[in-house]
Amino acid sequence: MTSTNPKSPVAALSGLLCFVLVVGGASGLLHEWLDWIHFMGFVRLLAPDGYEIYSYVVMIVLGFAIGAAGNALTRRDRG
Repeated sequence: MTSTNPKSPVAALSGLLCFVLVVGGASGLLHEWLDWIHFMGFVRLLAPDGYEIYSYVVMIVLGFAIGAAGNALTRRDRG
């Protein structure tokens, strides 16, 4: 099925960024707490040494905030 209202590029980008931040932050927390493998290992480069847990929590919160902003943008575009 095709959508009658396609997403704007900004809304699509915010959805992708939301996914990467939330999944990357959750993966980092699982790695720190349970010593599981990193699903998205590149996010460890964003976390400074000694502040990994705080950084991963901030990534998750920021991901949800960006997702909510993209959702609001999509709703505003629909009218």
